[in-house]
Amino acid sequence: MDWLDRVKWDRDGLVPAIAQERDSRDVLMLAWMNREALAATAECGRAVYWSRSRRRLWVKGEESGHVQQVHAIRLDCDADVVLLEVTQHGRTPDAPSVACHTGRHSCFFRQLEGGQWRVVEPVLLDPERLYK
Repeated sequence: MDWLDRVKWDRDGLVPAIAQERDSRDVLMLAWMNREALAATAECGRAVYWSRSRRRLWVKGEESGHVQQVHAIRLDCDADVVLLEVTQHGRTPDAPSVACHTGRHSCFFRQLEGGQWRVVEPVLLDPERLYK
């Protein structure tokens, strides 16, 4: 059996993929992968996702320059969620590590406090400069 056949794809042929930073263990983002994206990620060692909005494969960093080097690919106990252990690289070696299109390190920058969502992570790079 092909390793890709062991993944439980949803009815659209997708599986959620969590990107976790290898060193800090920060959860950076959640995206979606189809069979082609997961195979490409395993082959090239860079995160490749399926963009539901663009309806095409999306190599993380293709526009922003902030790429994810993949060190390990894990499958959860139900075989319906993929975990990528990544190193998030900036456009340049001295650039901050940004995974979120809002210019933050992580997409999980809001925290529930007192019944309200509070922003708890700063914008590190202006999103207008990331995506020209």
